[in-house]
Amino acid sequence: QVRLVESGGGLVQAGGSLSVSCAASGRTFSGYNMGWFRQAPGKEREFVAAISGSGLSTYYADSVKGRFTISRDNAKNTVYLQMNSLKPEDTAVYYCATTLSRRLGAYFPGEIDYWGQGTQVTVSS
Repeated sequence: QVRLVESGGGLVQAGGSLSVSCAASGRTFSGYNMGWFRQAPGKEREFVAAISGSGLSTYYADSVKGRFTISRDNAKNTVYLQMNSLKPEDTAVYYCATTLSRRLGAYFPGEIDYWGQGTQVTVSS
């Protein structure tokens, strides 16, 4: 059984930085692309960033490009999302996800086979 556990969310002022992590278990971690999604109140879950199994390739939503960085440490079975220059509109629950898809891009929620429980990120103005 695959398990994804996020940590590191919290409250930060606009312009600040925050990092969230996702610890994975139950699968050969390096063999799968991973992603981060977010969901704000009253909105649909949206793609944020993705990273290839090797960690050498990444893909970002336009809304976070240049501000967020996704990375992974396959030795620790962990994927990270470093968020800089945060804006109030980045406020959401952030979800870690794993996919069986071999493409790297803006995944649709239907392409995800496992989700984490989510971690709240709140950016105050």
